[in-house]
Amino acid sequence: MSDITKDNMGSAVSQTSGDLRGWDPDNEAQWESVGKKIATRNLWISIPSLLCGFAVWLYWGIITVQMMNLGFPFAQSELFTLTAIAGLSGATLRIPSSFFIRLAGGRYTIFFTTALLILPALGAGYALQSPDTPLWQFQLLALLSGFGGGNFASSMSNISFFYPKKIQGYALGMNAGLGNFGVTTMQILVPLVMTFGLFGGDSMTLQNTSGTLIGKIPAGTETFIQNAGFIWVVFLVPLVIAGWIGMNNIRDEHVSPDADGAISGFAKITGMLLIGLLTSVFGLWLLLPEAVGGSGIELSKWIVLPIVIALTLFLLKLIPGKVNTNLKRQYKIFNNKHTWAMTIIYTMTFGSFIGYSAALALAIKVIFGFQHLLVDGVMTHNTVNPNGPSALMFAWMGPFIGALIRPIGGKMADKWGGAYVTQIISVVMVGSALGVAYFMKAAYASAAPEQFFYPFLILFIILFAATGIGNGSTFRTIAIVFNKEQAGPVLGWTSAVAAYGAFIIPKVFGEQIKATTPEYALYGFAIFYGVCILINWWFYLRKNAYVKNP
Repeated sequence: MSDITKDNMGSAVSQTSGDLRGWDPDNEAQWESVGKKIATRNLWISIPSLLCGFAVWLYWGIITVQMMNLGFPFAQSELFTLTAIAGLSGATLRIPSSFFIRLAGGRYTIFFTTALLILPALGAGYALQSPDTPLWQFQLLALLSGFGGGNFASSMSNISFFYPKKIQGYALGMNAGLGNFGVTTMQILVPLVMTFGLFGGDSMTLQNTSGTLIGKIPAGTETFIQNAGFIWVVFLVPLVIAGWIGMNNIRDEHVSPDADGAISGFAKITGMLLIGLLTSVFGLWLLLPEAVGGSGIELSKWIVLPIVIALTLFLLKLIPGKVNTNLKRQYKIFNNKHTWAMTIIYTMTFGSFIGYSAALALAIKVIFGFQHLLVDGVMTHNTVNPNGPSALMFAWMGPFIGALIRPIGGKMADKWGGAYVTQIISVVMVGSALGVAYFMKAAYASAAPEQFFYPFLILFIILFAATGIGNGSTFRTIAIVFNKEQAGPVLGWTSAVAAYGAFIIPKVFGEQIKATTPEYALYGFAIFYGVCILINWWFYLRKNAYVKNP
């Protein structure tokens, strides 16, 4: 059955069983008559679906803190691997996800990828019911949590096709910004739902003080850590239904010409996700020590990441038939110099946001939750600090501000230009990172590190705010620089590479904390931000820039 609506200019939007044809949001008459309503409906189903994706992807940053408080028999380094595994998987899965919309259509993609989140959420709930669950099971679930990270690329690509260029900054900022609230929502909700038996099952007893948004929870309190996984199923099931009923595939040539049907779409997505999972496992095998399931080679992360990215792209290109033809067409984005410039710049903004979100809770716990004492001439870091702040009380604040401000960053960029806004926040990021480094260094050399906590936290919140504004402004730049066909895949690709921040930053923090020099992590990030300032100026702000302040 077909529903055809004509606007005042005579062009038509045809809608058949969720498929749209003749979609042109830049046609003012079509947009005002039918386009805005359809786009808004798709956006408001996309946002909570993406929110849950972020939550399931990054909840290991909170779960691992509580596992430590409950006395799960894993070392700090082993717990850090869970956040790193989820980070690497989620980022790698964004690479195939960048191309889903053209191959499978937005409706089929969002429905299926949201449904996949139920697997790691249920699995985490069951695994967390026992401290005897082996590490490899948690590692497998962390790997599958990467589905949530991958969903960002397809979600942003999809929404970019529904809105006219004049409000791309706002639309993408709303989808990404409110979707990013999955981090904050998770950081607030997970500690709260663990305090009572919402889904039944046995409780565990806290061995160390924990906390929630509303205060500290003393040792000896009964805790239901399994709720950290189960709670997301409550939201995912209705969202999956809403995605099927309320979303659309845009079947026009420049969007999703190959969205043949649901089963075909699901098969394409499954095959491409399996490739991403396979290359993620290979990268982790090269990277991790033998004691936690790796090869023992412990290859540098700076070598492993290019291998994983290149291998993923290569294996995707080997897929035969129509998928191969379509991917070759989309791979043309790699011949455009702006793809590489915006990949680096967005890695600065979103990579920082997502990486700090993944690492902050555990960093607070380790740096401020222990006293750093000089014993027989050797600095020790294993004495619990009774005055230390609760990581679970404060870790949500930075991601909250970063997510809240992202749509504002998009609107600022719509008004003043994306590159100009990006340049301002880049300078703020350099200053904030150096300030955080100063207070981290002071705390890690102190028997009373809590005295440095609030300056550390305030500067980190400023850093998060700058990343949030920059996330909005960079996506505005992409929407203006690239044509309709390339904009969607470029949004997905840049977000894929930037998402490796969820792997790199926890890994770097873990390494530098182990080396007792956590401030070095922030020094390195500040240098990278300085490089991005130069790239942004050269491409978009200098006198003869390739595209002036897009």
